[in-house]
Amino acid sequence: MSPLSRRAPAAAALAVLLVGCGGSPADRATDRPADRSTARTAGGTSPASPSRTGRAARPLARSVPVALRIPAIGVDTPVMRLGLAADGTVQVPPVEAHDRAGWYGHSPTPGQTGPSVILGHVTVGEYGDGVFRHLDRLRRGDRITARLGNGTTAEFAVTAVRTVDKADFPTEDVYGNVDRPELRLITCGGPRSGDGYRDNVIVFAALTSAGER
Repeated sequence: MSPLSRRAPAAAALAVLLVGCGGSPADRATDRPADRSTARTAGGTSPASPSRTGRAARPLARSVPVALRIPAIGVDTPVMRLGLAADGTVQVPPVEAHDRAGWYGHSPTPGQTGPSVILGHVTVGEYGDGVFRHLDRLRRGDRITARLGNGTTAEFAVTAVRTVDKADFPTEDVYGNVDRPELRLITCGGPRSGDGYRDNVIVFAALTSAGER
């Protein structure tokens, strides 16, 4: 069982309903409407288990992520560690000018067996675009590289991208146990709803290789 599964995934799922909303102005909503009828995958299909496609590399030793690069959408960000807030939900990165992604510290580190979870904002209030502003533009096969504290890198390939109503957040798909190293990137998406967004954008990826920094 992965560390995240032992630490109440229901609480984690509740927190991602808020992640990435950032209190931004309404005119900074995401560019494209979400597909409300089905979960959209990166390859244009809707497999029942989007994270089970592709080829995975051997698992890595535990090492905390310190940076994340996603060349296809211009992301090159430091990664901070997130824990649990006082109410038991997952913390989110602070809303600030120098926006960063955040790794949920009770999930596996990138490259370990299981789902490693990284959260980011889509907008950051008066500061504009968040680090995961264009997360929904990723496609199957796009590369994601996590730089780890021990000097190694873990490289992942996107297997699916899903835009889902927050009321229908796929808790098991995101936080459930898997038998290989996988990555989950999560932000908000879809149209504005009050002070936040209606949907979540979730990227699923599998480890493909590892190397030295």
